Amino acid sequence: MTTLSEAVSARRTFAIIAHPDAGKTTLTEKLLLLGGAIQMAGAVKARGEQRRARSDWMKVERERGISVASSVMTYEYDGHIFNLLDTPGHEDFSEDTYRTLTAVDSAIMVIDCAKGIESQTRKLFEVCRLRDMPIITFINKMDRDSRDPFELLDEIEQTLALDVTPASWPIGSGRNFKGCYDLLKDQLVLVNRTKGERPDITHRCDGLNDPKLDELLGEADANQLRGEVEMVRGLCPPFDQESYLEGHLTPVFFGSALNSFGVRELIDGVATMAPSPLPQPSNNRDVKPEESKVTGFVFKIQANMDPKHRDRIAFVRLCSGQF
Repeated sequence: MTTLSEAVSARRTFAIIAHPDAGKTTLTEKLLLLGGAIQMAGAVKARGEQRRARSDWMKVERERGISVASSVMTYEYDGHIFNLLDTPGHEDFSEDTYRTLTAVDSAIMVIDCAKGIESQTRKLFEVCRLRDMPIITFINKMDRDSRDPFELLDEIEQTLALDVTPASWPIGSGRNFKGCYDLLKDQLVLVNRTKGERPDITHRCDGLNDPKLDELLGEADANQLRGEVEMVRGLCPPFDQESYLEGHLTPVFFGSALNSFGVRELIDGVATMAPSPLPQPSNNRDVKPEESKVTGFVFKIQANMDPKHRDRIAFVRLCSGQF
């Protein structure tokens, strides 16, 4: 039987923040798909009935293809329970996002590889910074035309005053995007373009000098990868758990949410790096999650979730105890 402390340590409660159209809702769906919470992700750019996102339930969201109200979704993956809060990216609905960010322990920041840091991303990041919230960065849409990865890392560092440490490194971009090198596990993850199969193929490597890299990538791309990774490891600090938890450093993953590439590595990163539920401040003291007494706070009240009923639902962040 699982104890309360074991149940707490297995949970990850996080939000996804991004500028509109950076791919936040698509990433949300692919995470739910990976966790088995849904069977098919709705293509945001598709037509008709397919153009529906699991996290976009309001009529205006389905019509405009954007998130207006934050949604709360729970799924299990690899022995962990994830509480994912999908938040609106559009500035008109940012108040809902600000409230939601008080209920999470960490965040994923999604960045469009062609656009870099955008205005709403910067605003939401500053809200996270006020709470010293740990952030994992996902640079999305690598299968499209992209800015130079080093330029993107430099922009994150300079614009957000945040140390960066790549957890993966892209091999090409756009039509030439072949995949990523997993810097944490020293393995090559290549794009699988065969329809109906997994979007990635993993090849375990014995470091960057493994001749397998030349066989799989070709000598030119393999040598370019070696040079870039050597530069990354020379310029960027190694991952430091304490620095990440304090909100000073962000691990950076590259991928394509639309094609489900890099999503598995990203959620593995959340499982291993992101904190389990933290003590929550109250008027008198911090409430620890292991306490038996049930405490919580309401971070959102939503009316008319079901158009057939005049309902009103309160979303509560449980701080301690269990139901």
